Amino acid sequence: MSGQGGTEAVCSSTCCGGVPGFGVAALNRLMPMHLTVAANGRILRVGPTLQKLRLGSRLEGMQLFDLFELRRPKGLCHVRDLIETDSGQVSLAFRNGVRGNFKGVAAALPCGHGVLINLSFGISVVDAVQAYDLTLGDFAGTDLAVEMLYLVEAKSAALQESKKLNLRLQGAKVAAEEQAFTDTLTGLKNLRAMDHVLGRLIADGTPFGVMHVDLDFFKEVNDTYGHAAGDLVLQNVARVLVSETRAVDTVARVGGDEFVLIIRDQIDLQKLGNIAMRIIARLEEPVPYNGVYCRISGSIGLTTSIARGRSGQARILKDADLALYASKDAGRGRYTVFTPDLERARRSPDI
Repeated sequence: MSGQGGTEAVCSSTCCGGVPGFGVAALNRLMPMHLTVAANGRILRVGPTLQKLRLGSRLEGMQLFDLFELRRPKGLCHVRDLIETDSGQVSLAFRNGVRGNFKGVAAALPCGHGVLINLSFGISVVDAVQAYDLTLGDFAGTDLAVEMLYLVEAKSAALQESKKLNLRLQGAKVAAEEQAFTDTLTGLKNLRAMDHVLGRLIADGTPFGVMHVDLDFFKEVNDTYGHAAGDLVLQNVARVLVSETRAVDTVARVGGDEFVLIIRDQIDLQKLGNIAMRIIARLEEPVPYNGVYCRISGSIGLTTSIARGRSGQARILKDADLALYASKDAGRGRYTVFTPDLERARRSPDI
């Protein structure tokens, strides 16, 4: 064994990596990302956190400049030069495998046989923690990285709670909006929802048919059997109207016993009339209540969004209402399609 190798062996065996007075555990705890490097460039010892970045590769025994690229100071070829420039400050990067720079400080080992380099991740510590599954135990207790990790963890927890709160608020908003657009007795849309749908369809230029449905003899049911029977009848009417329309259509309860149906993308009067006749036939089916049968019928006024060309919401609803009155006047239990003659007959002012 050469003299240099013998001296190196003595130093590394009598003190921890050439650092007198320290055991391995103490050095690893205080500087978990340290390197002790012999004067000839051979790595004598590697801190546990640094080794964790290269699992499966034994770093001890490698040449420092084979493992690392020296980013700062540039142009140095010997280990001893590290402590002679820029107050020993260095910047290193693995030549392959692990990305990112390491910041550090180099200090001379005793006996002139090498250097001790203490490294850190610098501002890339957060990325390193995520990339290499590091924990607080991989850092020295006095490392400012620990404080940064605490802050990051606190920020992450706050963001998670904020996301949960936002989700709850969004859910509550959706529920509130749904409640605001829903008739509580029947589960149908309400007048506010109908206005919203009509406004959107008209703005988009989407064609549609409208039916204004009014129940016949409903007051008699309430007066004879009570409001509980009336509520049951209204709920049955809601089921009939929903079953005779599609999911894309809108069924709204707009008054006590009045309903409006918006049939999307349908302006064929024959097809709309067929729907109206099916609804009328089903509404005439008796509804059992406490051993008796509640009997009603339905009158319908029908129009389309193009009955007068391009019309506004109020005009379309007025036309459907005029057609409904015509059905009532004609004996109830039937549907009537709006025509301008109905308006002239009632002498309604233009809207």
